Amino acid sequence: METRPLPHVKRPPRKLAGVTLVELMVALAIGSFLIIGAVQIASQSRHAFRVNESIARVQETAQFALDTLETDLRMASHWGLLSRGHDIEGRSLPGNPDPLGLLPTAGSIAECGAAWVLDLERPVEGSNNGYGLACAAGGVGGPQANSDTLTVRRAAREPATALTDGRLYVQSSRTQGLLFADATVPSGLGPDSQSHALIVNSYYVAADSELIPGVPALRRKTLTVNSGSPTVEDQEVAPGVENLQVQFGVDVDQDSTVDRYVNPGDSILTSPNTRVLTARVWLLVRSVDRETGIDDTRTYTPGDVNLGQPADEFRRLQVSKTILLRNVRS
Repeated sequence: METRPLPHVKRPPRKLAGVTLVELMVALAIGSFLIIGAVQIASQSRHAFRVNESIARVQETAQFALDTLETDLRMASHWGLLSRGHDIEGRSLPGNPDPLGLLPTAGSIAECGAAWVLDLERPVEGSNNGYGLACAAGGVGGPQANSDTLTVRRAAREPATALTDGRLYVQSSRTQGLLFADATVPSGLGPDSQSHALIVNSYYVAADSELIPGVPALRRKTLTVNSGSPTVEDQEVAPGVENLQVQFGVDVDQDSTVDRYVNPGDSILTSPNTRVLTARVWLLVRSVDRETGIDDTRTYTPGDVNLGQPADEFRRLQVSKTILLRNVRS
């Protein structure tokens, strides 16, 4: 049986489909709104990230600076097996700041003063609203105005296992102590005595950081050794710290409780019956960079100083903490 092909059926041509001008404009409008929204979300997210990062940096600086001060202050008046500086031979005495002749007569030690190192009967002291050290402040711009200075004296937490020539040490037993400045342990304190490195730190605020120019910084003078002689090194602790304030909680009636808080330099601190039991520390920290849109009009009053309103574009954080000097009660 023969099969024949089906006849070809011609179909009408398909009409071309398109969009009208109105539809095109509506699509463009919707797309524009979506793009604008996405750009705004990205911009707000970026701004929020910058703000959160700035806040985190300021908080981090404040926490680090407070932790550094607290660690030092808690150990004030620790002299190894002793906690009483007046039991240590070689400490500074009235009219004789270096009775054993431990310190060199020239260099930075002499500039800061022998008593700065050896006044072990004063484990903490300071100056109020000004730079009170005899040696010059570090940094480019000198010390920050209206900021306190805090000095802490103590011995290292752990006994020294290897002694260094020229470094100052406290050799202590349960009843007495002796300062020495070489690698030979002095005899006479018994076999149970220990050698601990002497640590002296004076904290202050410099107007200009060496690490980040144009930014104030917390710095410190610290006792160290160089070429076999004790010396003072100026170290930068934390850029961004704008002000340091401190007050001391004193016990004047020998009952081991704080009677009142006084500023550094108060005459009551020189009384033989006064013991400093606590230190209250304030720090004002600011951001490193300016932030557009910030107008800091708050009034800052850390400690006993009124710093007024900065009215600038820097973010600031004021923190404070009361720190127990646990060794002075013994």
